[in-house]
Amino acid sequence: MDAEGALALLDGVEDLYVAKGKETLHFDLKKDRPSDEEILAVILGRSGTLRAPALRHGSHFLVGYNDSILEEQLG
Repeated sequence: MDAEGALALLDGVEDLYVAKGKETLHFDLKKDRPSDEEILAVILGRSGTLRAPALRHGSHFLVGYNDSILEEQLG
């Protein structure tokens, strides 16, 4: 998936959570959306494709994996 396709997945998303190692980044896309370049920098991998796993749950979009991100957002 290219950058344009990755950004299209965020249509209707209010909260973006990105796992970076043991840290979880949260972006409130409804109140304070960062630039597309900033978003792409954290959701795309080195190859330029969407990092895995990527999961949409209602208005939440989760990218990447650490133990706590799924438990906190889906538990």
